[in-house]
Amino acid sequence: MIVTLVHIRVKKEFLDDFIRETEMNHRESVKEPGNLRFDILQNAGDPFRFTFYEAYESEDAAAAHKLTPHYNRWREAVEPWMASPRQGVRHKILMPSDLAKW
Repeated sequence: MIVTLVHIRVKKEFLDDFIRETEMNHRESVKEPGNLRFDILQNAGDPFRFTFYEAYESEDAAAAHKLTPHYNRWREAVEPWMASPRQGVRHKILMPSDLAKW
């Protein structure tokens, strides 16, 4: 199992647009085979900073996400709205190790 934390900073004038496009991406991403979680977090102290918590059963499932039409639509739409390039940090899930707990 693999988790990626994606850190994003959005330009102020695109906040509402970013949230709208991200909601569409979230709705479709949670339907993907192998998706365990696709949480979108907005920083409580800085509403222009976001963290995505993306958990997949396998590397293959995580890689397949990047091939989906909804991800590619989201990426193309939001890229010019970012104040800096997004940063994804991969993590290996230690606990819970039982897939049934997800």
